[in-house]
Amino acid sequence: MRLLTATILSLLAAPVFAADLPKAVVPEGVGVNIHFTRGHEADLDAIAAAGFRWVRMDFTWSRIERSARQFDWTDYDVLLEDLQKRALRAIFILDYSNPLYEKKAAGKNPQYGKRVQRTMAPQHPESIAAFARWAAAAAGRYHDRPILWEIWNEPNITFWHPRPEVRQYITLATAAARAIRRADPRATIVAPATSRFDWKFLEACFAAGMLEQIDAVSVHPYRRAAPETASADYARLRKLIAQHAPAAKKNMPILSGEWGYSTCTKPGAGLPRKVQAAYLVRQQLVNLLNKVPLSIWYDWQDDGPDPLEREQNFGTVTHAHKPKPSYLALRTFTGQLAGYRIERRLPVASTDDYLLLCVNARGAKKLVAWTTGKDHAVTIPLDTLPAKAFEAVDMQGVAVRIAHKNSNGQLTLEVTGGPSYVIFK
Repeated sequence: MRLLTATILSLLAAPVFAADLPKAVVPEGVGVNIHFTRGHEADLDAIAAAGFRWVRMDFTWSRIERSARQFDWTDYDVLLEDLQKRALRAIFILDYSNPLYEKKAAGKNPQYGKRVQRTMAPQHPESIAAFARWAAAAAGRYHDRPILWEIWNEPNITFWHPRPEVRQYITLATAAARAIRRADPRATIVAPATSRFDWKFLEACFAAGMLEQIDAVSVHPYRRAAPETASADYARLRKLIAQHAPAAKKNMPILSGEWGYSTCTKPGAGLPRKVQAAYLVRQQLVNLLNKVPLSIWYDWQDDGPDPLEREQNFGTVTHAHKPKPSYLALRTFTGQLAGYRIERRLPVASTDDYLLLCVNARGAKKLVAWTTGKDHAVTIPLDTLPAKAFEAVDMQGVAVRIAHKNSNGQLTLEVTGGPSYVIFK
């Protein structure tokens, strides 16, 4: 009896996270945001062909519950079937409000900042209960699907209408998480999906006990700076989680739930397409280096044809479905490193240089290298590498002569802002 009791107590004390979170192996956690449910089979084919394994999509309350307590799941049933055919998984965002339960009010449009009339976020007992009831019905319906449920989208900015109110969000998220858990105890729930690292908002959520209700913390690490600058933010977030989490969840996973860079040509608002491509791959690698197992790129397709509009140019393909350099770079990344995880970052003279040694289950190794500074040569002692012969390709998959062996037993690489891959022979 003592042994049984001790075993039960040890299980209760052990960290228990949802098994549906991906492993930190390429391309298990590589994802992209979409804006459709059905009629886009060609898009899904291209998404899968690039090596994406996840899609993130709005699971829109008002689209499903058009009459009180009557749910039409048809669009999402079709989407899930189409995803399953292509071995793609879903992270569904439980959003937004519903005019059946809340009134409209004036506020800012989330994308363009204009004053608009929109339905208020759930903030009254009836609407909160209705949202939780709908979320539970969704979890129950899809209990046998490996879905991640994200509660709302960026509630710390104007997606919470008419203005962000952290206490309102905490009340809604807590009610929804508890209802989901009752409907499906094995459900994977993530939150709070903040825009950037909003420290005041995050701490308020954690201090209120949200970490007890969820399986992973999702954040959207948007920034104008390069992806590597997120490392310090991840470290700070881990400390904040450890400060507020229950004992079994001190090491709760962090997910990069949405993050991208626009290629709009308006001065100061976007990046050249080649830089966007480099940042996409570097974002994935930096997240893995920081033990972030899931990274959702925003966006799959440019939302419009206007090259000057920032919001219309986050895609990996154009509005006309033509691949941008970022699509090709992602395909090269997932192809070159399929089955590989990061073993370690090699020490070099400059902290601007990233040389990541990656290994797969068979013990084979590859090196991926780039710099956040100017293009230059970097030298590595050969005795730190697993082979003496090398091939290399750039981030577009083109074979290049960027690696050669010096007579003094060193490997010299030309590193640029675009990750390159060194294959050991």
